[in-house]
Amino acid sequence: MGQHYLKPLFAPKSVAVFGTSDRVDSVGQIVFQNMLQSGFQGDLFAINPRHTDVQGCKAYSCLSQINGPVDLAVIATPPETVPNIIDECGKHNVKAAVIITAGFGEIGEAGKALERRVLENARRYNIRLIGPNCLGVMRPEIGLNATFNKGNANVGNLAFVSQSGALCTAILDWAKSNN
Repeated sequence: MGQHYLKPLFAPKSVAVFGTSDRVDSVGQIVFQNMLQSGFQGDLFAINPRHTDVQGCKAYSCLSQINGPVDLAVIATPPETVPNIIDECGKHNVKAAVIITAGFGEIGEAGKALERRVLENARRYNIRLIGPNCLGVMRPEIGLNATFNKGNANVGNLAFVSQSGALCTAILDWAKSNN
C-alpha cells in the first residue's frame, strides 16, 4: 500500500517556503521565522528570487535549484505569482501546497480567474491544496508551523481544523494562556 495522499501535507519531510523575507512583520518573514523557531524536523528551503540569504539561511531563487524532493510548498507571495509557482511545484513533483496568499475568489472576478488558474495547475499535477487565503498548517509534534500566527502551539493530543483563520488564532491564543 502506498503513501496516503495527505502525508506530504501533514507529515512532510521537506518544506519550501515561497516569499521568505527579512522584512519585519511581513507574512513571508513570519511564516519562515515560525518554521525556523518551531524546530521543523525535515529539510527547510527558503525561496526568494531577489535574495541569496533570508533570516540567516540560504535562499533559492526557484524550486528547480533544490536538489532533492520537496513534499510541501508554503506560498506567501503576491497572488499573480501563485499559478506559476503551482506549475513549478508540479514540475518538481511537490504533492501538497499551502497557499497563505489572499487576493483570489474573495476579491471578485479577477481573483476568481486567478484561482481557476491555480486549480487547473494543481489538478494537472495532482497537488493537494490548502488555501488560498488561509492561516496555514501547524503540527507541533514535528515542528511544523507553516502559519503566520505569531507563536506556536504546545504538543498535545488535540487536533483543530477550521475554515476561519480568526477562530484558529483565537483558539491558539486561548490555548497558550491556558497551557
